[in-house]
Amino acid sequence: MAASELYTKYARVWIPDVEEVWRSAELTKDYRQGDGVLQLQLEDGKELEYKLDPKTNNLPHLRNPDILVGENDLTALSYLHEPAVLHNLKVRFTDSKLIYTYCGIVLVAINPYETLPIYGSDIINAYSGQNMGDMDPHIFAVAEEAYKQMARDERNQSIIVSGESGAGKTVSAKYAMRYFATVSGSASEANVEEKVLASNPIMESIGNAKTTRNDNSSRFGKYIEIGFDKRYHIIGANMRTYLLEKSRVVFQADEERNYHIFYQLCASAHLPEFKALKLGKADNFHYTKQGRNPVIDGIDDAKEMSTTRHAFTLLGVNESYQIGLFRILASILHLGNVEVKDRDSDSSIIPPNNGHLSVFCELMGVTYQDMSHWLCHKKLKTATETYIKPVPKLQAINARDALAKHIYAKLFNWIVDHVNKSLHSSVKQHSFIGVLDIYGFETFEINSFEQFCINYANEKLQQQFNMHVFKLEQEEYMREQIPWTLIDFYDNQPCINLIEAKMGVLDLLDEECKMPKGSDDSWAQKLYNTHLKTCALFEKPRMSNKAFIIQHFADKVEYQCDGFLEKNKDTVNEEQIHVLKGSKFDLLVELFHDEEKATSPTGAAPTTGGRTRLSVKPVKSKAGQSSKEHKKTVGLQFRNSLHLLMETLNATTPHYVRCIKPNDYKLAFTFDPKRAVQQLRACGVLETIRISAAGFPSRWTYQEFFSRYRVLMVQKDVLTDRKMTCKNVLEKLVQDPDKYQFGKTKIFFRAGQVAYLEKLRADKLRAACIRIQKTIRCWLARKKYLRMKHAATTIQRYVRGHQARCLAKFLRRTRAAIFIQKYQRMYVQRTCYKRKQAAALAMQCILRAYMARQLYKALLREHKAIIIQKMVRGWLARQWFKRSLRAIVYLQCCIRRMRAKWELKKLKIEARSVEHFKKLNIGMENKIMQLQRRIDEQNKDNRSLSERLNVLEISHAAESERMRVEVHRLRGAEEDAKNNANKVTTLLEELERLRKDLKNTQKEKKAIEDWAKTYQDEMEKMISELKEQNHLLKNEKNDLNRLIQEQGQQWTDKMQRALKEETQQLENDLNEERSRYQNLLTEHLRLEEKYDDLKEEITLAVNVPKPGHRRTDSTHSSNESECTYNSEFAESEEGSRGGEDVSKAILDMSLFLKLQKRVSELEQEKQSLQNELDRREEQFQRARARDDEEHKKARGAELEYESLKRQELESENKKLKHHLNEMRQSLRGSAEAGSAAPGSPPYTVLLDQLNSSNEELEVRKEEVLILRSQLVSQKEAMQHKATMTEPLPYIEDVQKLTDAKEISQAYMGLKDTNRLLESQLQAQRRSHDNEVEVLRGELHSVKEDNNRQQQLLAQNLQLPPEARIEASLQHEITRLTNENLELHSDDPKEYKAYRISMLRRMVDLMEQLEKQDKTVRKLKKQLKVFAKKINDLEGGQMDVSPGQTTDEPVHPVNIPRREKDFQGMLEYKKEDELKLVKNLILELKPRGVAVNLIPGLPAYILFMCLRHADYVNDDQKVRSLLTSVINSIKKILKKRGDDFETVSFWLSNTCRFLHCLKQYSGDEQFMKHNSPKQNDHCLSNFDLAEYRQVLSDLAIQIYQQLIKSMENTLQPMIVSGMLEHETIQGVSGVKPTGLRKRTSSIADEGTYTLDSIIRQLNSFHSIMCQHGTDPELIKQVVKQQFYIIGAVTLNNLLLRKDMCSWSKGMQIRYNVSQLEEWLRDKNLMTCGAKETLEPLIQAAQLLQVKKKTDEDAEAICSMCNALSTAQIVKVLNLYTPVNAFEERVSVLFIRTIQTRLRDRKESPQLLMDTKVIYPVTFPFNPSSLALETIQIPGSLNLAFLTRV
Repeated sequence: MAASELYTKYARVWIPDVEEVWRSAELTKDYRQGDGVLQLQLEDGKELEYKLDPKTNNLPHLRNPDILVGENDLTALSYLHEPAVLHNLKVRFTDSKLIYTYCGIVLVAINPYETLPIYGSDIINAYSGQNMGDMDPHIFAVAEEAYKQMARDERNQSIIVSGESGAGKTVSAKYAMRYFATVSGSASEANVEEKVLASNPIMESIGNAKTTRNDNSSRFGKYIEIGFDKRYHIIGANMRTYLLEKSRVVFQADEERNYHIFYQLCASAHLPEFKALKLGKADNFHYTKQGRNPVIDGIDDAKEMSTTRHAFTLLGVNESYQIGLFRILASILHLGNVEVKDRDSDSSIIPPNNGHLSVFCELMGVTYQDMSHWLCHKKLKTATETYIKPVPKLQAINARDALAKHIYAKLFNWIVDHVNKSLHSSVKQHSFIGVLDIYGFETFEINSFEQFCINYANEKLQQQFNMHVFKLEQEEYMREQIPWTLIDFYDNQPCINLIEAKMGVLDLLDEECKMPKGSDDSWAQKLYNTHLKTCALFEKPRMSNKAFIIQHFADKVEYQCDGFLEKNKDTVNEEQIHVLKGSKFDLLVELFHDEEKATSPTGAAPTTGGRTRLSVKPVKSKAGQSSKEHKKTVGLQFRNSLHLLMETLNATTPHYVRCIKPNDYKLAFTFDPKRAVQQLRACGVLETIRISAAGFPSRWTYQEFFSRYRVLMVQKDVLTDRKMTCKNVLEKLVQDPDKYQFGKTKIFFRAGQVAYLEKLRADKLRAACIRIQKTIRCWLARKKYLRMKHAATTIQRYVRGHQARCLAKFLRRTRAAIFIQKYQRMYVQRTCYKRKQAAALAMQCILRAYMARQLYKALLREHKAIIIQKMVRGWLARQWFKRSLRAIVYLQCCIRRMRAKWELKKLKIEARSVEHFKKLNIGMENKIMQLQRRIDEQNKDNRSLSERLNVLEISHAAESERMRVEVHRLRGAEEDAKNNANKVTTLLEELERLRKDLKNTQKEKKAIEDWAKTYQDEMEKMISELKEQNHLLKNEKNDLNRLIQEQGQQWTDKMQRALKEETQQLENDLNEERSRYQNLLTEHLRLEEKYDDLKEEITLAVNVPKPGHRRTDSTHSSNESECTYNSEFAESEEGSRGGEDVSKAILDMSLFLKLQKRVSELEQEKQSLQNELDRREEQFQRARARDDEEHKKARGAELEYESLKRQELESENKKLKHHLNEMRQSLRGSAEAGSAAPGSPPYTVLLDQLNSSNEELEVRKEEVLILRSQLVSQKEAMQHKATMTEPLPYIEDVQKLTDAKEISQAYMGLKDTNRLLESQLQAQRRSHDNEVEVLRGELHSVKEDNNRQQQLLAQNLQLPPEARIEASLQHEITRLTNENLELHSDDPKEYKAYRISMLRRMVDLMEQLEKQDKTVRKLKKQLKVFAKKINDLEGGQMDVSPGQTTDEPVHPVNIPRREKDFQGMLEYKKEDELKLVKNLILELKPRGVAVNLIPGLPAYILFMCLRHADYVNDDQKVRSLLTSVINSIKKILKKRGDDFETVSFWLSNTCRFLHCLKQYSGDEQFMKHNSPKQNDHCLSNFDLAEYRQVLSDLAIQIYQQLIKSMENTLQPMIVSGMLEHETIQGVSGVKPTGLRKRTSSIADEGTYTLDSIIRQLNSFHSIMCQHGTDPELIKQVVKQQFYIIGAVTLNNLLLRKDMCSWSKGMQIRYNVSQLEEWLRDKNLMTCGAKETLEPLIQAAQLLQVKKKTDEDAEAICSMCNALSTAQIVKVLNLYTPVNAFEERVSVLFIRTIQTRLRDRKESPQLLMDTKVIYPVTFPFNPSSLALETIQIPGSLNLAFLTRV
């Protein structure tokens, strides 16, 4: 392609830049041939003139189109050059947060310096079994490729991980090994994969250290061979180490650390077992404090020490050996603190009793004197004599450090040997995968022997890499039949020859080391003389004679010669070694026991520049080696080790991982272009690009090319043959035929051609878009013009009308204004006239009034003067009269006074006389006279009766005495009368006082009458106010009633929501329990299958295995230990059948141990279930008690409060009645009296009543406030106050209270109000009492249930296991029946429904617990059977004939007998049972039965046979038949378990057989839909409830097998049909895929489409329908199918950047809509399958929505509620434009999404778990088919059955 066609205006190029290495610019002017300057514009808008080199005239590199930026494979770029590679890596790393990128066969890994969630087990499972180009780049993809090629090609593999320190080599290698350990598993039960992974923390602790570039830098290289057996399970591993940096033990630069193990020891020094080591902080030791940074942020050395010790234990290093290792390491630290002092200039000395040296000797078990002596002396040997020579201080310190390094190197090698021993397996290794973790190319300011060795190793690795890349390119060309032209690539063999050939650098170095007086300077001169003029790759620095330069493949490196000889020799004082060999410490002696046979210790002394030191682990020497081997140099050993490594790598298929360090500051996702391009040049990535670019780097399949560039073709160019179509189009588009080549399946393009085609495609699309835009804009403009024209005419019409209306309005206003003016003027004139007239009249009036007033005043004065005269004259006359009158009266008074005095004197005299006394005592005189008369009478009697005097003398004397007493009494009475006379004066005074009081009372009465009248008015006003307040109270009460009603409704809604949530929680718990139980049964089934496989292996053990290998799917192997499919039954007797073909073999004890372990786990699981049940029961009881107590307290308080209120209201009502009666009586009395006097009782009573009414009003206000507070604080109690919500009747409005009747009506209203409140309170109390009674009854029933459960538990514990289960079931049936009767008799309550649901939950838990118990018992029995078999096999006593086919029966069941009639059966003989099973199960073809016969016919036949066995009451026959049926179904499923049709057939028949057992069991719950005839067919003698559970477990196992078969069928279709295939043709274009889509990783499979998936779903559905599968079961299967489709599709979408585009989102949504349409067609929309696709639907919507503004972010957050935050961010990061018009998602937008979703609480897991399976249930589905109508077809060969 001509440059003028590419370098046009707006073309983008890359120009060199000092800071950014390469900078993008855009041409502002077309380039013409011969131009020396390019006119450019930088991205910041700056103009630039770029001058071309006049010699070469090379144009700058062109930039790739934006749609090619960010590709997974760098070889997919059209322009392959350094700036394109650097930019693509930067975009992926910084914008998309993708750290892995392919570059041909190389995986480029950039260290993110941040923990990423992309290494979990879900990611491993996603990559397992996938082709390398199908998924996004990942270390797991490389590991899977290596594992797959090992299995497919049966060739060993190697993964070469390289990079500089801090680039992430160790982590990458660790993840690769983790992948192998997870995917392959181990072949034995020894958990070899765990040991392989456990070696990592050990090697990191003793071989890794903190450097300025990396906190966990590996200071050695290692090559780990992971061994696999024939099944490609891990059996062991072996490790080889290279280039240990021993100098770090004694020296660290600033900000660096020694090896981690030293700091871990110091951090754990406080532990008791480490007290003897006498360690302290790391700052206390010279070897750990030189870097002055002993702590790594975020790393706990004590915790890491615990991890290291655990790893040692796992690898078999016992505690004593571990303590020994730590003793040696501690002694090294103490040795570093040994202080050496100068004795003189040529000798040195260690002071006596040096503490650290004493500890060193104590820990190492050597003598203090010997060690202190040889640290300061050395032995010199000559031919005849031996000299002991002291050494100066510097040499002594160097000798001490050399000893420390040597001890550490020996310890390191010992640990590596023991790790290899623990990882070694006795099983023969079939193949291996090696993982090489080694230094990358290094260049520093000062480069020494270490860098020389490292770069030498990288030269060898680069040569091997170049040859491999060249070989792959050649193979690709040959495979596609492209003419092969030799590609010129860099061959670094001359550089390797310079280093390792004869007379090379290493050879001359070894030769110089042998010279007695060899030195670095002489060696440098030999190098100059030998290579300076003969080798172009060798140079001499201008300013130095002690350095040399070598041109490596990556860069020129200048090496300093100082220290080369010393480091190559790596000597140590032999006498010190002898002292250590004489130690009493066994482990130390073990380290040095092979010193004589092994090669010399490797390593080197520290250099002055502080550079690294290294050590090479020696290759094990053979027994016959000469003593010269002891003198091998470090260079020679390293060269030999490197040759051995290269031989190993060349014998394997290599895979390359190049680790890149993005920056030197360990900043997360920060890309430094300078550092990155330096490493890219050094690691060979750019060399790969150059080799690819030299040929045809871009490769497209014909279909991909046609799909992408279909827009460049016309209809006549499209042929049926895609290859011819592409050829014709390319010949038109690209004129130069050298720019492309046609292969068998691909088109090969030169570099830049794809970009040119993309330009043509973009131009074509742009032209089409412009044409579409032009047409649409024209249509839009015309539509707009027509709208504007119509709008203009409309506006004109309305404007003109408006103007006309305005004119008419103006005229009307003008005419109206004239009229207004006329009348206004008239009004003004009239007003003026009236005002003047009024003023005149006013003046006249005033004047006349003034004159009249003056006259009136004169007359008034005259009249008043006359009156005054009259009054004065009258007053004077009256005054004279009064004076006269007073004088006369005074005179009269004086006369009268004088007469009164006279009269007084007269009265006084009379008072003193007897007469006066007699008058005063007239009564006494009468009495005396009476007495006198009596005395006279007595005298007469005495005279008449003198003769009787003597006789009556005694009586007379008595009478006389009595008379004397009477006289005495009369005398006292006389004195009393005198006293009474004295009281007369007092009585008169009292009378006077009472008269005065009467006057005062009359005055008060008048005052009271006035006040009463005033107060009556006030009372009338107060009563009106009372009426208003009463009305307000009514309104408040209505508001409170409404509030009560609302709160009651809210509380009801709240309770309903809580009940619904609790129900949902219980359902979830039930599903979890069911899943756990099914998982346990599934695990047992897997163990059973494992046991069967082992038996088959034992059977075939005597035979020679056939050669060859069938590669198993990695997905299956990776998940062999993970079983999440549900299964509910594990038969215990199936294991015995495998012994039929076993003669004499040894059973693997590992199975026995694993079964025993599994039984213990099941027992623990059972115990946990029991604890869970107990805990739930206890929580339930506690919750019930707490609720009862709270309700009781709340209701008690409320009732008490309401009772008090009621009593108060009653008392107040009585008071009101009493007051009202009093007031009525008072008013009645007042009416009768006419007008009562003031102060009368009616007024007083009225006053009291008014006061009391006022007080009552205040009390009512307080009560309303209290009631309101009670309503707010006690919402729970208010829900029962619904009766108060009825509105109160309104009282008629009253007028002012003017009479007594209105007052009475007011009090009657208050009375009615009180009565209504009282009735409401009583209704409340009744409702509360009823609820309390109900709760008490519930509590009582719960207590009774609890007591019954405890009694039942106590009874069951005393029963045997079989009877215990039966008794428990019987008890539960009885209890549930009683509860049902109670429910029918009582009204249903919400709380009671909740209680019943809880009890059902408890029953379910009890049933599950019983199932677990049963499973444990069966496993125990199976374990006993296995143990017995093992003993029999070991004793050689088992002898089973090959022809024996008897199946061991299922665990016997105690079957209770019944007595009922029977009908409709099939009779068979006992000996025909095997024939029945064989013809009906084992040899039955499901397809013929499903097509020609009724569904479930085998199940009906088996049940009819079972009915006959039940009829004859033969329990053995029943057991045998059921056992044979179960075992036969298992056998056929094991044989044909991969056939969906077979599994579906037997799932349907097993369920039908189970339903028959239920339908004809005689249980009422299963007989509701039976006909009378079917009820007569119920089983009569046996209860097969336990066998129903066994069949249910079997059905769940078959369901699991069905799901597995279905998943295996669908799995290959999902990704291709849902993602890769273009259902809507032409929507998405295919982008270049790069070299990774190579045929070596792609199997020859057909292309699946969405139609393939739908056809397969139709096939599954039709098969299940033909087999008569229950509709509910079909729904569960379909739901599981759709979950697998959605999960697999979404997981692949999240791991494939090429699938995350707008067009792919449309394809996915269309595909999902097709699946939904399929659900509608099958009437399965209600099965929940659509909901399982919701995450996939939201992911597709996320690909299509706008992703720019904050509003878009808010919409995404609300829309994607089924996706996790990690999934949303991952999709946004992976979003890739396919066409030029699409835009990338900005980093700022992704951060906005993350900020908005920060508060989400969800799992951080990225991928969906494709192994999740929903718990299966089998709803009871009775059959209406009558058994007696079933006919047995002859095709079943069941003629031996007889219908009864």
